Amino acid sequence: MKIGLVTPYVYPLPGGVNQHVRYLYENLRLREHDVRIITSSHGLQRASEGDVIRIGKGISVPSNGSVGTVTVSPRYLSQVREVLEREQFDLLHFHEPFVPFLSLVTLRLSTSVNIGTFHAYGGFSPAYEFGSRFLGSYARRLHGRIAVSAAARHFIDRYFPGDYKVIPNGVDTARFARAVPIARWQDGTKNILFVGRFEPRKGLLDLLKAYRILRRTGCNCRLLVVGAGPQAKEARRYLQTRKLGNVEFLGRVTDEERDALFKTADVYCSPATGRESFGIVLLEAMAAGTAIVCSDIHGYKGVVRRGREGLLVPPHKPKALAAALAQVLADDELRESMARSGLERAEEYSWERVTAKVEEYYGFVIRRLAAQNQLPSSFHADVPSDPRLAVPAA
Repeated sequence: MKIGLVTPYVYPLPGGVNQHVRYLYENLRLREHDVRIITSSHGLQRASEGDVIRIGKGISVPSNGSVGTVTVSPRYLSQVREVLEREQFDLLHFHEPFVPFLSLVTLRLSTSVNIGTFHAYGGFSPAYEFGSRFLGSYARRLHGRIAVSAAARHFIDRYFPGDYKVIPNGVDTARFARAVPIARWQDGTKNILFVGRFEPRKGLLDLLKAYRILRRTGCNCRLLVVGAGPQAKEARRYLQTRKLGNVEFLGRVTDEERDALFKTADVYCSPATGRESFGIVLLEAMAAGTAIVCSDIHGYKGVVRRGREGLLVPPHKPKALAAALAQVLADDELRESMARSGLERAEEYSWERVTAKVEEYYGFVIRRLAAQNQLPSSFHADVPSDPRLAVPAA
């Protein structure tokens, strides 16, 4: 099939949705589909290149306790119409289909089979509450709906009720298998790793408070911090005023450096406070064979099994976080058991398996439309056969 993956966030800038789109693109191509990525430009990224088609300009805006993107263009209708007429997609797969405005305009003009994947999770959403009153016609244009977790499904179903297929995010297991620990931090001191944006919902300040407790109780450990964000100055000030040592702020790092840091860590810590639909970073820790301590929140409980791949603690509880970290750091057998379990668990989420599930869902939706005589006229590919009806080899 010819497939268009639509992301409202500026591709390939870092982010969970864009990472999902990247691996889905690569693995759908490996399965012999013709795939394009439809996104926007940002800064100096103005031209389309290769299989990446850019429409409009992305503007950063606050969203769900973080920073999101709204895409604008004075010529949206003509630009999107021109792309769709030229490319003749059999299927368009929208990631966060209701984020303004690229996804909405493309969905409105689409004459293809339309699939939507919903990644977000949160509490009450004024934007979705308001949008649910006006976006019903757009929601009805989706022939199939995917949520990346039960938490994400529960969240979106509150505003746009319907049938959602849960297909999780994936992880590149081979990439982490190739990673090598960083020698300079293999000195007998136990390493705690944090990777994330420095913003309240990621819980970095709670981790720093927990780290202070660990140091005061004599735990010989080091904290490696990867990322950047609005709380950077506050975090550094906390360390300086309390004279906490053995903390390395590493800033933004390359993918290869991040993979090596996961391999270097004795425990990965994610003290997120909520609004996490899945926790891709937890999968990455598992794929690297790293034990986990994380918050006991909806988006994480479906990924990390309590006591097997990691320990889960209530968010906003630095003392409980410190106790869990101390337990994992002190128990070599526990860490090794969590590492083995994590490696096995990560294989269940390999991108090969996740992409196979997505492709299978495409086929299910297309067969359903064909049976109802509702396949869009622009669909030119063969209708996929039902794998359940395959005749086993003799």
